[in-house]
Amino acid sequence: MKIFKIISRITQLTAVAAIAVIAGFSQSDAKEKVTYAYLADPALEGILYAIKSGKVTSDLIDVEASALQIPALISSTPAKKYDVIMNAVMAIPFAKKRGLDLVVLSSALRSAPGREGAGIWVKKDSPYKTLADLKGKKIGSYSLRATGTTWIRIALWKKYGINVSYKGGDYEWVQIPAPALLSSLETGRVDAATLIHSQAYKARATNDYRVLTWTSKDNFELFGADTLSAVNVTYPEKLKVRPEAFKEFNRMLHESVQYAVNNPDQVGAAIAKQTTKITADYFKAWLKDYAYFPAVISEADKKAMTTVWTMSKEMGILKNVPDVNAVIWAHAIKE
Repeated sequence: MKIFKIISRITQLTAVAAIAVIAGFSQSDAKEKVTYAYLADPALEGILYAIKSGKVTSDLIDVEASALQIPALISSTPAKKYDVIMNAVMAIPFAKKRGLDLVVLSSALRSAPGREGAGIWVKKDSPYKTLADLKGKKIGSYSLRATGTTWIRIALWKKYGINVSYKGGDYEWVQIPAPALLSSLETGRVDAATLIHSQAYKARATNDYRVLTWTSKDNFELFGADTLSAVNVTYPEKLKVRPEAFKEFNRMLHESVQYAVNNPDQVGAAIAKQTTKITADYFKAWLKDYAYFPAVISEADKKAMTTVWTMSKEMGILKNVPDVNAVIWAHAIKE
């Protein structure tokens, strides 16, 4: 009888030990989580589709991605709530001025090959045929402080000689919530507008509007680099603690982009089912003509960042131009 009790006790201890070993393996094999905040835009859901659908995975990390509106992205940056956050190129020097260091992991919004973003739109039957005709008129913009708007002003200033100052300049700039831009142009609240990408796509389809200039093309002609308005950033202290996790995040994001580029019809159809705001065809047009999400850093991106900062200094927006190489992570994927 004692022998059976001893055997039973050994069996119990063995089971407990086995459970402890399994639990130990489970804890040691648990994936790290990398949180990512990005702009709430249906097209960006296409960029992240491969990660969210499990087509791009990792044995090391899980990516928890959150879509935020611009005000939430801005407020979340100094709070350091997320490991990686999509931010404006102009946010880097502004953050530095406040004592906050941001490290660039990759480029997020670059002008697409078609360079048909950042157009100056008017109604088809409007009397305005040239940019000079708009002198003294109202131009609608979704954000006067946005990096994209700064690029537009640079093109108008440097190529067309327009005084783009918000005070006493050639145009009266009006900030309007993005969803209301097209209706404001239609109703005459403004005489021209810098439409967001989805609105530009719709405006072209209706044939009721005209573009006086594509400033993305103008800036490329002026500076030899596509405009860059947003980047993915993190913080030095986060990188120091978990460099391998951030390397893996970069890899996954880049592979997700490549999946979208290689399968635009499939991805476009998938995200169109998730929202009524865009069509499947729009995603393909967005990648081709309006904006591109590189998830890498190129020499041209560095040039674009330095250009917008340098021009902003000339415009009195900035006092100092950051060293672009000093703000880019050494292990960023290079193009």
